Amino acid sequence: MGRVHSFEPLIGNNPRVLILGSMPSVISLQFTQYYGNPRNAFWSIMADLFGIEIDCEYPQRVEQIRRLPIVLWDTIKACHREGSLDSNILKHQLEANDIPSLLDQYSDIQLIAFNGATSEKYFKQLVKEKLPNDRVIDLIRFPSTSPANAGMKFDEKLAHWRRLLKYL
Repeated sequence: MGRVHSFEPLIGNNPRVLILGSMPSVISLQFTQYYGNPRNAFWSIMADLFGIEIDCEYPQRVEQIRRLPIVLWDTIKACHREGSLDSNILKHQLEANDIPSLLDQYSDIQLIAFNGATSEKYFKQLVKEKLPNDRVIDLIRFPSTSPANAGMKFDEKLAHWRRLLKYL
């Protein structure tokens, strides 16, 4: 059972939305890329929502994200997990990313968008109580873009993810 670590946040221009995954998949970790599995719908959803070009190398996709008012990160900084499935994350020795500090640094963030239920679950367990009570930030769980969420069609996922746009 290996210990895996997430990436540094990918911070866009004057961010107003923080998109939190749970922990990068094995493929994403191998490629050192957010949503590196080509079957993950994340980049296709971003292309539809923001018109970014995704048929390009990863550094070009990153540059396009950095022009948007969003931050990409993960709720979990480090954990023990075999394989890519969130259900394989062991509950002990979980370490959360320092999301409160990021929110302090970027005070215009109005929405935390969870990419799936696991991200939201661990946020509520590990992070939420550390947030200041005087800061109003909407918390919305979106359908996971993971290929493991095969029960929902792309168009249905996209329809849910369109709610991001009202925060931008």
